[in-house]
Amino acid sequence: MGRDSLIIKGPFDIRNSIESGQPLAFHAEYAHSGKSFALSYATSRGVMKATLKGKRLEYSWQGDYNPGSAKEEIERRFRIKDNMPSIYRKICTDEFMRSAISAYNGMRVTQNDPWETTLCFILSQFNNMKRIRGSVRMLINTYGTGIEGSGKKLFPSAEQIKGASIEELMRHGAGFRAKYIKHAADFCTENLDLQSLYRKDYEDAKEAIMEIDGVGDKVADCIMLFAYNKMEAFPIDTWVKRVLETVYFNGKKKKIRELHQFASERWPGMEGYAQQYLFWHARSMKLR
Repeated sequence: MGRDSLIIKGPFDIRNSIESGQPLAFHAEYAHSGKSFALSYATSRGVMKATLKGKRLEYSWQGDYNPGSAKEEIERRFRIKDNMPSIYRKICTDEFMRSAISAYNGMRVTQNDPWETTLCFILSQFNNMKRIRGSVRMLINTYGTGIEGSGKKLFPSAEQIKGASIEELMRHGAGFRAKYIKHAADFCTENLDLQSLYRKDYEDAKEAIMEIDGVGDKVADCIMLFAYNKMEAFPIDTWVKRVLETVYFNGKKKKIRELHQFASERWPGMEGYAQQYLFWHARSMKLR
């Protein structure tokens, strides 16, 4: 096991970065005590453990990592290099956003593995956090490759999930989503190189990912944002639709395309960050 640490510059709220509906919430193990927050999560390469103590982020790794690649994983996953004051200047357009930024100062938009993100958000549809976490962990324990001497398993690849039947996936808690998971694994193995989407622009990448059965507009935008760093992505679920209509349209109902247009005009280039703060603030307030 390797160990290292780094000093965080600028605000960093690791707890809300994880708990605010981002991919790590679906499979990481985490706990907090006082000013310390610790988590452990499986990747396709190994297991990462991170503990934030004040401004120091201590991390360790097992599996196919070295000091350089482990640091890169941590910096990428939590977007450590993001200039948060600059981001806040761009998205702080009104009182509601000021309130959200104040409440969750330092919350980052995480950047995750494309297959991990795709699998997690397909499982998230019409589901609750407890069931999602149980399903993802069951898939890891069933199909992931073990790391020698650790008792831990890697996040399963599309190829490994492809070997499962729909019936098996259903038994592991996927429910009606099993057929979509199976199609996603098949499609991402045989028809779609997920890595190639990094090189595409937002619209083309989103169109490509929506060829997977069960990936609609909202899930596609989640994948674009949390896997591919496409900040133009603006996932719209029930909570985001409600907060936009309530705060910005005096309760008037709007079509999804109208809300996408509104976001692109109000927070150009930072729609993804704006969405995360709107979403989490609305959920926490239980905005009706």
